[in-house]
Amino acid sequence: MTKIILVTGPARSGKSEWAETLAAGSGKQVIYVATGLVDEADLEWLRRLEQHQNRRRADWETLEVPIDLSAVARSADESECLLIDSLGTWTANLLEQETPVWEQTQQDLIASLKSTAADVILVGEETGWGVVPAYPAGRLFRDRLGTLVRQIGAIADNVYLATGGYALNLSDLGTRLPPLKN
Repeated sequence: MTKIILVTGPARSGKSEWAETLAAGSGKQVIYVATGLVDEADLEWLRRLEQHQNRRRADWETLEVPIDLSAVARSADESECLLIDSLGTWTANLLEQETPVWEQTQQDLIASLKSTAADVILVGEETGWGVVPAYPAGRLFRDRLGTLVRQIGAIADNVYLATGGYALNLSDLGTRLPPLKN
């Protein structure tokens, strides 16, 4: 049976490390799906990417997929565990999509996650715990990512919150909210 796991939390909370731990324990071939775009001029970003790369096991395959996550999920098979890191970066890559296009892209991703044969572990940032951004693009990003994380949480078998050096299984501790209404 396919398993969907969402790992969420704030910046530098250990989300990726917890997701990597779960993937390593899956017993399947791990496909690390990196959503970040490489910008050779951004040295700080390159250092972040290098930290992630250095933590990965040598036997994991890495795919750089900044846009079409749905295709990756649809093409995966039951012997694989997809580790998608991260939903925030993916959302940022698509921020210029008009609202109807974004909504379709988001629904395509949800549908592909529901139908994939692979196990999938997704890392998603919690951006809504701070102040409301003062600029429209920041509010759009925060709202789109928040909605996406909630929709994936609604279909996930397990949802973990990583914060303060702990990973909490919200699926065991919490009560599932009703689905979002369109």
